Amino acid sequence: MSGNTFGNLFRITTWGESHGPAVGVVIDGCPAGIKITEKDIQKELDRRKPGQGKLTTPRKESDKAEILSGIFEEKTTGTPISILVRNNNQQSKDYKNIKNLYRPGHADFTYDMKYGFRDYRGGGRASARETIGRVAAYAIAKKIIPTIKINAKLIEPNPRLIEEVKKQGDSIGGLIECTIKNVPAGLGSPVFDKLDARLAGAMLSIPGSKGFEIGSGFKSAQMRGSENNDALVSEKKKVITKTNNSGGMLGGISNGMDIVFRVAFKPTSSIAIKQQTVDTKGNNKTIEIQGRHDPCIAVRAIPIVEAMAGLVLTDEYLIQKTVK
Repeated sequence: MSGNTFGNLFRITTWGESHGPAVGVVIDGCPAGIKITEKDIQKELDRRKPGQGKLTTPRKESDKAEILSGIFEEKTTGTPISILVRNNNQQSKDYKNIKNLYRPGHADFTYDMKYGFRDYRGGGRASARETIGRVAAYAIAKKIIPTIKINAKLIEPNPRLIEEVKKQGDSIGGLIECTIKNVPAGLGSPVFDKLDARLAGAMLSIPGSKGFEIGSGFKSAQMRGSENNDALVSEKKKVITKTNNSGGMLGGISNGMDIVFRVAFKPTSSIAIKQQTVDTKGNNKTIEIQGRHDPCIAVRAIPIVEAMAGLVLTDEYLIQKTVK
């Protein structure tokens, strides 16, 4: 299976399945001498772990990070960093009754068509549990770009609506907005490696993500050039823009303004409502999904959005250092 590695100079490879013994990440390209502790990594992982309230899955996992290599005496050595997180509370028995059924909205059917085999326990590699490795890697990446501040938040829907659909055994989608401050001008490349294209690819790699827009985004399709263009001004010899419809970049290169983008997430696919499906032999069936699931995956996607943005910017920062 390809597609498990992300990045150029700062590269991560995630591994493991949602109902396997563990998940983790191997990070390559991290400079030596960066101070990092398991506590630093744990702080990020604790933000995304399940079982933290009424709006998330009740699955309880400690998500304790174990550093296996690449860090000695709390400093990176410049060699590959390997981090492991054990799965302790998986309940694979919940999925035995759907072993031969394709779940609507899941990757069951497409994985079967691609590989002729699938891991029906949870979501396998398609599960959001895979993102543990991304968040763990970000704990290290943010040490490389300490002045850049990344903050994501849920802007749709409100918690009350999430609770309502949860009581109905249903799920709902969500919208996350991310703002990145103190980004230096000049990060990114033209044409195929545009910074906004890389951010879009990073966000759409997150399980459940379905849409991405930056700056004025889709709204710009209804705007005039006189409205959408950001006027340039000089303040204390620094070039800035009066507005930020471009979302912090032009021509795929950061312009020094805040990077602002939004990511849309679909409703959680696993719901406690009967649905129509087919089995692995092509027979029409109905399916009732058991198990513990988030009523709105966007709630726990917030630190994942921040992590993926951080991985892109760290990679671009290191690339820029090789250019100058």
